[in-house]
Amino acid sequence: MFRLLSKESNIFSIPVYIGILLLIVIGFNFLDFNSLDIFSAVITFAGVALGYFCFNAISLNYQTHLPLFLYTAFIFALYPGDLDIGIAVSLFTNSIILLLLTDNDTMVRKNSIILVGAILALNFVFLPTTWPMTIFVIFHIIGTSDKVGLHIFRLFFGISLVVLSYFGIAYFLGMNSWNEAYFPFNNFKPSKGLEDLIWLIPVALMLIHAVMDHFKHFNKKSPNSKFKYTFLLIFSLAQLITIVLYMGNVYEYLLLLALPASIILSRMLKFLPKYWMQETGLWLLIICLVMFKLANYFNLNI
Repeated sequence: MFRLLSKESNIFSIPVYIGILLLIVIGFNFLDFNSLDIFSAVITFAGVALGYFCFNAISLNYQTHLPLFLYTAFIFALYPGDLDIGIAVSLFTNSIILLLLTDNDTMVRKNSIILVGAILALNFVFLPTTWPMTIFVIFHIIGTSDKVGLHIFRLFFGISLVVLSYFGIAYFLGMNSWNEAYFPFNNFKPSKGLEDLIWLIPVALMLIHAVMDHFKHFNKKSPNSKFKYTFLLIFSLAQLITIVLYMGNVYEYLLLLALPASIILSRMLKFLPKYWMQETGLWLLIICLVMFKLANYFNLNI
């Protein structure tokens, strides 16, 4: 199976995977009549579908089917069918931000900073716990921009446009009370009842091994590969901060890591020295994701 997925993808590959994604989204919503939420499902589908295009934008997948397949498998395992609107919007906005920041045209990247700021603010309105994404964008600007001060000003200008618009609309609608959810920096408590996550321990260990192996062979990699992998790791760290601090028993938060995890794991499998290791690693990932899906499903339906 690994050899089959290692073949080069073509222009018809992404539409096929998007079609499979559509079936997954429709199927889970169809099976759960009590929590049917068309708007959330549409936003989720759009955000995850945009993620397929991010693979080519980041250009760390060697144009193979493997990361696309793993991404689809992660979505299948982690998507519950009644995804919270905040997480759905976050998936959508994250994909747009990645596409803007990884565009091959330098002028597009520079001129999109205000838009990125506005998207970050909109993301915060729907899901305040995604504030680490702002830190990720700031680090990206510091590491890539020749005019750091100007671009950080543009970023916060874009944020202020949405913030002022939001407060203006809230004022005219008579919304005068403060929602404590918009200050997500207190009441941190250790999560309980995370037994289902035991099925994802092998996946987490493989991710750790992949990152360690990357730094072990860091000097052998090209400057372009170093930069893009670092970009991906900082993005993953931003999502991981949100997950560790706020996930609790809401496993849907793990969807935020589906895209970077797919790229990191597919690269790890590709560079394993033996074919049997590649095949075993792939099947281990599939089995773990399926078992997590089954465990989570039956726990929700007890």
